[in-house]
Amino acid sequence: MEIIQESFSKFVLLWAVIDPIGTIPVFISATSDRTPLERRKIALIASVTAALILLFFIAAGEPMLRAMSVPLAAFQIAGGIVLFLFALTMIFGESKPEGEAKLVRSVQDTAVFPLATPSIASPGAMMAVVLLTENEAHTLLDQASTAVIMLLVVLCAFGMMLIAGTISRIIGSGGASIVSRVMGMILASIAAAHVLEGLKEYFN
Repeated sequence: MEIIQESFSKFVLLWAVIDPIGTIPVFISATSDRTPLERRKIALIASVTAALILLFFIAAGEPMLRAMSVPLAAFQIAGGIVLFLFALTMIFGESKPEGEAKLVRSVQDTAVFPLATPSIASPGAMMAVVLLTENEAHTLLDQASTAVIMLLVVLCAFGMMLIAGTISRIIGSGGASIVSRVMGMILASIAAAHVLEGLKEYFN
């Protein structure tokens, strides 16, 4: 019973930081000029890439940050700033040159940024998996269960992206633009919270 409760707690935490539902407007915004086949390919590449990134942080995140003498708080602050900058592009849109440059980006480029990171494998998600698999506090079995739960949440994000095309057709380009800007505001708030939490942790 305790194992089930602990697993559920991990699932809720990882669902919150990965936020599969919040990936939908980012996916719609980033793939608005793509064909349905390209959207599915982008969703698959983004999910696999995000899973690999988070698995890397589960396996090597803590030792890597310690080897570089980078505190987790500093990583959280930097990640929050990156998220905030991306949120600004969602709110205010892109200039004409940037919009034209976006049209020639490859499927792989779009899948990696902004979908795989910072949308799915967000700085908060990277930090969460590092903390949930801290070597001194968790056994190998605990770390393996965290990896499985993380993969399950990423799979949910993949499913959400697959239905994003249907949602986009229903709400249209105007609706997608409104959703993108509203979610940009929410994402900016989340990013600011990451920065403030990192500053609080650092100065404590």
